[in-house]
Amino acid sequence: MTELGSRLRLAREEKNLTLDELQNITRIQKKYLIGIEEGNYSVMPGKFYARAFIKQYAEAVGLQPEEIFDEYKQEIPIAYEDDLPEQLSRVQKRSSVSVGATKLLELLPKILVGIFVVAALVGIYYLVLHFADNGDTDVPGGKENVGFQESDKVTPIEKQEDEQEKSEDKAGGSDAEDSDDEKVEQELTMTGVNGYVTTYNLVQAPQFELELKATGGETWVKVTDSNNRVVFSQMLKDGISETFDLTNESEVYIVAGASNYTEIIVNGEKLEYELAPEQYVRQDIKILYEKQD
Repeated sequence: MTELGSRLRLAREEKNLTLDELQNITRIQKKYLIGIEEGNYSVMPGKFYARAFIKQYAEAVGLQPEEIFDEYKQEIPIAYEDDLPEQLSRVQKRSSVSVGATKLLELLPKILVGIFVVAALVGIYYLVLHFADNGDTDVPGGKENVGFQESDKVTPIEKQEDEQEKSEDKAGGSDAEDSDDEKVEQELTMTGVNGYVTTYNLVQAPQFELELKATGGETWVKVTDSNNRVVFSQMLKDGISETFDLTNESEVYIVAGASNYTEIIVNGEKLEYELAPEQYVRQDIKILYEKQD
């Protein structure tokens, strides 16, 4: 047992907490808690999880994580803190390339051709008007030009047809407006943050479809339903997603071990983390669902 493990275990025992009770408080599996106390970090899903789990352990037994990390920095894995800035910098470099500029360069030749064609058509139009204005009505051997003026009067039949078309357009517009009014979009709103737990409300949704997706790295995710039954609990590799139909559940609890690698999508809408994933590696998300009939 390491000095850090002894310190954490002593603090736990002073609070009269068993490993099972600590597991319920932190939602960290018991085998990982034992690994922390024994200094056996090889049982962790990854080195960055070790730091996150130690932080949750310290907070649960009343210790300051910053002091623990500073005092026992020789024992705690540091790979996650070293790798994260590099990963973020790579993302920033990839996103710094302007996609819009590339598309504009590709479209520039087409735009120039379009402008040339329009200019040519305008020139032809003015030439035609010029020769038409300068034409003589008395052409040798030809016929006299006959003027034509469109009548402003509309026959009763034509007027009736116009009124019928207007009434149909107006009726069609009102039907479209009614359908738009009847269409109701779901609302997924954040209602509060308590420690590392963020609560969201899902309303005006006839169904509750949850999609979990790993992007940029591996992440451990756990999902429990309103009866505290485990729906899903395992590692998600990069690019892998899982989808669940939770329409019959009123409450769902999600634990994202690496929130910066975890996307939570509700009925096609991506959930925005209230707490910054770069600062809060593990995040717990509670979604309260009110089914819309």
